[in-house]
Amino acid sequence: MAERFVPEEFEVPQRFSGPGFHLEPLGAVHNERDHEAWMSSIDHIRSSPGMEGRDWPSPMTLEENLADMEMHAEEFETRRSFTYSILDGDEVIGCVYIYPGQEPASATVRSWVRQSRAELDTVVRRSLRDWLESDWPFAAFHYD
Repeated sequence: MAERFVPEEFEVPQRFSGPGFHLEPLGAVHNERDHEAWMSSIDHIRSSPGMEGRDWPSPMTLEENLADMEMHAEEFETRRSFTYSILDGDEVIGCVYIYPGQEPASATVRSWVRQSRAELDTVVRRSLRDWLESDWPFAAFHYD
């Protein structure tokens, strides 16, 4: 994943609003809220489409979470991948990850929502599919 996978001239969206949620690039400012969201929802996340059979999430400290968030923010800044917090107001309710796909100009996308907001999972997934199709330069994407 050392190369950028969107064109240099592409203006990466800094925000997206969907029904009942919005996205912001994941960053240290979200650390405590993000940590609480996924730590309270480990089993639910592991059963979400695209997250089954993965090692994450597994418990980690707030400091370890911050290091992970800083890594995602650096990848966003260098255009190697794009991770967004899914928020309702100030509450972190999930996360979306946009990674390079197997083919040129393609992406692999995953998302999760916290267990207490599980009713938004389908809404988030449908809205993000539309957003990816309309606002991103991918020839194709796979959204687990």
